[in-house]
Amino acid sequence: MVFDHFKPLYGDSGGPCLEGWSLLAALAASTSTIRLGSLVTGITYRHPSVLAAQALTVDHVSNGRLELAVGAAWFEEEHRELGINFPPAPERIERLEEAVQVIKLLMTMDHISFPGLHYRLDGASMRPRPLQRPYPPLWVGGGGERMMLPAVARIADMWHGFGPVEDLTRKSKLIDEFAEQAGRNPSAIGRASDLSISERRVEVEGRIESLALAGFSYLTVSWPELGQARVEEFAQELMPAYT
Repeated sequence: MVFDHFKPLYGDSGGPCLEGWSLLAALAASTSTIRLGSLVTGITYRHPSVLAAQALTVDHVSNGRLELAVGAAWFEEEHRELGINFPPAPERIERLEEAVQVIKLLMTMDHISFPGLHYRLDGASMRPRPLQRPYPPLWVGGGGERMMLPAVARIADMWHGFGPVEDLTRKSKLIDEFAEQAGRNPSAIGRASDLSISERRVEVEGRIESLALAGFSYLTVSWPELGQARVEEFAQELMPAYT
């Protein structure tokens, strides 16, 4: 998983930062088995038709290994510096939900017209179809309980949330409720979160096991403070017990 930003979030704010979807295409071409994605793509950065074309390209270059993860975007400073519009949160979530509809339509149908409030299509088609049918797994990241989680329940194949296990468990139950209200089976929405492996082994194992009990099936591991040695230790000693 790469991130979708145009300036560093940590360390030297003036340091290098590669564009996420170009980087995904390069990684897709130079790997063969690992799955790839951007966690998450801010919907404000690209028109959803452009994002759909990028995602189709990476899906094909990777031979069907893309996870398509999107969110409402949050980094206002970055938007301001680069002259990218940063609407209020309610509008960003509206745009996110419309954008997902646009992407799904472009990946599955031809000659689409879509009269959205924020995005419009007029007889649009996009080829080729994705290798993953009907489209790559669609992740939505976010945690706002009033607007974001109901949107997750309506559109996501996978929800990605951050925070303590207790908060994630509570929010996961809210998604169940919102999914039922939207006429979806809550079990159709996977649950994912983050995992830091910088802590002591007992703490790492505790988070893995607690999240598993709460119904989370996918954890993204951030690069640890101790670097590659800790990554290799985790991969060799802990991962086999949980995969």
